[in-house]
Amino acid sequence: MSEHSPRLSLPLVMPDQAQKHVTVNESLLRLDALVQLCVESRVLSVQPAAPQDGQVWIRPPGGSGEDWSAFADNNLVIWRDGFWSEISPQPGWRAWLRDEETVAVFTAGGWEVEKAGAETVLAAGEGGAQTSAVILEEELSALTGASVQSSIVIPSRAIVLGVSVRTSSTISGATSFDCGIAGEESKFGGSLGVAQGASNIGVIGPQAVYADTPVVLTANGGSFTGGAVKLAVHALVSRPPD
Repeated sequence: MSEHSPRLSLPLVMPDQAQKHVTVNESLLRLDALVQLCVESRVLSVQPAAPQDGQVWIRPPGGSGEDWSAFADNNLVIWRDGFWSEISPQPGWRAWLRDEETVAVFTAGGWEVEKAGAETVLAAGEGGAQTSAVILEEELSALTGASVQSSIVIPSRAIVLGVSVRTSSTISGATSFDCGIAGEESKFGGSLGVAQGASNIGVIGPQAVYADTPVVLTANGGSFTGGAVKLAVHALVSRPPD
């Protein structure tokens, strides 16, 4: 019989074991750290001098300190009862990064921040292939110039369904704007409203893209001098087998 659980490595009570409460308490404290996992930081390179009981960090590559220097890269390090301990994460574990206010996922390449937006797996093959519905969101603020390009992109090899927009702060300088991509400025909508709250759902016939493609907002009737627009890319993404 194994002495630890297979996924979270919780210590198990053994037959005829003395002081069973020690093992049970250790498992409960481990669960207290891992359930609804929240870490202070994944970039702090030197172990903190005055941690609080129960706080968790991701030990970054090259982390240093009297205890941290002995721990493995990307492991979770927990301060509890005056001592540091480490836990090796498994692929798929998620953690809220308190200092970055975002979610990170543990993968074969380490902890990776989830992309802005949401991804839902629609179908998955036995060999790891997947088809997912993806929404990527961004707010373009302090608009200026004849056009503005998004930092999010329609992913390469995705099938884009459309791009939706909402004017989150009244746009100045332009009388309307187009939403599209380079060379097709109104692909997802033309002459869109500049007043706060104006919106458009720019659906198109499903179309494949073969390179990361940013969204472009183009001003009409003058250049942008202010305002903000929230946009969302709606797409289907395929992933190959492992």
